[in-house]
Amino acid sequence: MPSRREWLALVGVGLASAAAGALLWPRLKPEATAIRMLLSTNFADLEGNSRKISEWGDKVLVCNFWATWCAPCREEMPLFAEMQRKYASKSVQFVGIGIDQVAKMREFARTLEIPYPLFVAGAETLGLMQKLGNSSGGLPFTVVLDREGGLAERRLGALQRAELETLLIRLIAD
Repeated sequence: MPSRREWLALVGVGLASAAAGALLWPRLKPEATAIRMLLSTNFADLEGNSRKISEWGDKVLVCNFWATWCAPCREEMPLFAEMQRKYASKSVQFVGIGIDQVAKMREFARTLEIPYPLFVAGAETLGLMQKLGNSSGGLPFTVVLDREGGLAERRLGALQRAELETLLIRLIAD
């Protein structure tokens, strides 16, 4: 049977290992750090108010990076608007992060009647997109987070109706 000194040593080693793991985990899981950055970044909404995506942290989040000059972005946004309306009551929240001019984004949102928040981002957002897995910086780029803030999907290019709906149904059932 181990002595008291041996037990204390084992407990000490265990605590040191746990502390080291807690400190190193974000470095070993770069996407977790990027997700924390996404959720905590201050973005301006179309009215100029500072907002954070973490406001909707208890929901399935569909964060779409887009621009008005991006043809595939313009094509998928009516689908996102439809899915926001359909799944809002099931704790799904879409958020658009536009890398564009606010006036163009406002006009686009008004024309399409976008029912979800749109944020204005600058060129510095390209670095965040890279950390989230978009090494080319292309648009559209969508990141889907589950209710716990874990990465459920990331996609460079437009999402199709069937795959988006299948994903949302799976995530709201979890």
